[in-house]
Amino acid sequence: MQTNISKQYQGSTEAEEANAILRSCVHCGFCTATCPTYQLLGDELDGPRGRIYLIKQMLEGGGVTRKTQTHLDRCLTCRSCETTCPSGVKYGRLVDIGRYLVDKTISRSWLEQTKRFLLRKIIPYPQRFSALLNLGLKFKSILPDKLQRKFPAIQTGRRWPQIRHARRMLILEGCAQSIVTASTNSAAVHVLDKLGISVTAVKQAGCCGAVSHHLSAHEEALAFMRRNIDAWWSYISKDDVEAIVTTASGCGAMIKDYGELLKHDVVYAEMAQRVSSLAKDISEVLAQENLSTLKIRKDNKKVAFHSPCTLQHGMKLNGVVEKILAQSGVTLMPVNDAHLCCGSAGTYSILQPGLSQQLLENKLQALQANKPDVIATANIGCQMHLASRAGVPVVHWVELLDEGG
Repeated sequence: MQTNISKQYQGSTEAEEANAILRSCVHCGFCTATCPTYQLLGDELDGPRGRIYLIKQMLEGGGVTRKTQTHLDRCLTCRSCETTCPSGVKYGRLVDIGRYLVDKTISRSWLEQTKRFLLRKIIPYPQRFSALLNLGLKFKSILPDKLQRKFPAIQTGRRWPQIRHARRMLILEGCAQSIVTASTNSAAVHVLDKLGISVTAVKQAGCCGAVSHHLSAHEEALAFMRRNIDAWWSYISKDDVEAIVTTASGCGAMIKDYGELLKHDVVYAEMAQRVSSLAKDISEVLAQENLSTLKIRKDNKKVAFHSPCTLQHGMKLNGVVEKILAQSGVTLMPVNDAHLCCGSAGTYSILQPGLSQQLLENKLQALQANKPDVIATANIGCQMHLASRAGVPVVHWVELLDEGG
């Protein structure tokens, strides 16, 4: 794609990066066929190619309007288009930059600003999130059904095993996950312990930065990233750990991008690259281990697996979890349109509820078509979103490998 960046954006690091990504696009339109929002709305501007043209128009000095902002907002950043793209266009990064630059030009209504501010100031902070969740649960019975479904049941985890093995890894506890589904990391830690790997959660580490980053608060996101690097570095610098394990694929995809997002930071660039190289989804770790030592429960339950977009499109780990589960004796059911987003997409389910619910309905129809006993997934956002309307329990897949889970 030929571009002619306007003087307004010349010298801007973000604009120059976006321009380089734009130039890799060849207009083929293959991405459109796999875009969830284009499939729902049928509008070229609600597909990757249309949004690419909107960003190109902005960088070339064309008009930027509320309509531009709306079409970019509707993007799930599911990155299904990246999996389809034959030219390797980094669309996810491009749309993040596009939103950031548009938000600097077009102001939002006070209601939108308030929603986005509260999301950034509550979700990444477990204590604040816990307080809000407990308040909601207290008054859940008097809330409308639509709101009741948004409050998940809290799942507690077992006590973690003692550090006792020579092999060591770090684990990110996460924000909402540490409060709502502590059972996930508990199961992961117990599974790894059985495989001879001890796991440490560094309390000083917090939010991965994804919520702020995807809401155009880039400097805020970078601050979260630097804090995590500082928290982990004493372990990493001594070569005491093999990996930084994540059980939420959304967090994993973000941490794997630390090196790229902090590459211009003279203090943190090298450390960020090291952290990204150590970041591993739990499925990447288990795929390299001998799982025959695990005592997998053979309860003959049928399982439908939902692969989150951040797992299959962001980290390119499509099929890894399914292979682990199948080898472990889990009965997996086929799922149509497995590449499509469930509609959670971080804060998308709150900011774009209409589209999100349509995507959720379609996803649950596909997941429940073969009448599974359980739905399994690999990301806390997807798990909460699916559980809000699913007719069967929704769990993190690693819990299926934990004999005590």
